[in-house]
Amino acid sequence: MKKTATIEELILALDNRLSEGHYKDSVHKIKLMTTRDMILEIVSK
Repeated sequence: MKKTATIEELILALDNRLSEGHYKDSVHKIKLMTTRDMILEIVSK
């Protein structure tokens, strides 16, 4: 991922990691999901 990624690109990257199983364990998966959800919440305000 490039340093100047847009929020949309970041969300897509998180979704890809989650759907492809690119995480260490279930705790890491939950952290990625929480990050994605919080970004979406902040952007929607």
